Amino acid sequence: MIRALDTTQELAAFLRSRRERLDPHDFDLPTRRRTRRTPGLRREEVAELAGISIDYIVRLEQARGLRPSAEVLGSLAQALRLTSAERAYLFDLARQRPTTPGRPAAAAAPPLARLVADLSPLPAMLTNHRYDILAWNTEMSRLLLDFDTLPPHQRNSMWLCLMRPEMRDFYVDRERIVREGIAHLRTVWAAHPEDEALSALIAEFATDPDFARLWDERDVKVHGRGRKQMRHPEAGLVAVDFETLTPLDDPDLQLVIFRAADGESQSALDRLNAG
Repeated sequence: MIRALDTTQELAAFLRSRRERLDPHDFDLPTRRRTRRTPGLRREEVAELAGISIDYIVRLEQARGLRPSAEVLGSLAQALRLTSAERAYLFDLARQRPTTPGRPAAAAAPPLARLVADLSPLPAMLTNHRYDILAWNTEMSRLLLDFDTLPPHQRNSMWLCLMRPEMRDFYVDRERIVREGIAHLRTVWAAHPEDEALSALIAEFATDPDFARLWDERDVKVHGRGRKQMRHPEAGLVAVDFETLTPLDDPDLQLVIFRAADGESQSALDRLNAG
C-alpha cells in the first residue's frame, strides 16, 4: 500500500535503488576478492566516490533522520551518476530545492481556458501536476473522451488510463504510457509532499498491478514531448505527436497539444472533427 510521502524513507529507498543499479565494472575502484552478495555498488564504494563517510551513507539508507546538505546531495548525485531528473528528485526529497507556494490549481484561469479553446483544430487540454484535466477543447474530447460526461474526480488523464475499463486498450503502447505517467507522478510527489489529494490518487492507482510494479522501479523523468498511438473506436489507429508547455505564471500547470503524426492520422482527426 502506498501511503502519504515520508521523505526520509523515500530518500533512503531511492538511494539504495540507485546504488544497486550501478555496475561496479563501470567504475575505477580497487578490486576486492570477496564475492558480491548484493547487486550494484557497496556502500563503502559509494562513500569513497562521494567523499562521504560510510557511516553517513548507512544512516541515510536506514532513514535515520539525517538532513543532508545541498553539497552532500550533489556529491551523492555525481557518485551515483544520477540523471538531471533523478538529481532534482533527490533534492526535492531532501527539501533542498525551492518549491512553489500555494495550493495546486483546481480550475483553469479564464485566459488559459480561452487559449485551450483557441488552439482548435489542434486537440489541446490543460492539466495540473496531478494530471487533473482542468480545460479541454472539442477536438480533445472527440479524440479521447467526452469529459463533460465525467464526474470531476474522474477527469484525470492517469485515472482514465488506469481505472476506466474501456480505456485500458486505448493506447497501443500502454505500458510505456503508464511508465512515463508514473515517472511524472513520482517527480511531483516529491515536490508536493503536502498534497494529500495526490497521495490519495497514487494510493488508488496502486491497486492496478501494472502501476504497482512500475512504481516500485522509482523512475523519475518528465516527458515534455513524444508520440502516442491510439485505437480510437470510430477513427481506428491514430498517431499523434504531443508537446507539453508550462505557463510562466503557473509552473504546476501543463498545456498539452496534440498534432497528427502522419497523413493517415490527420485524415482520421479530420473525420472525427467533421462529425
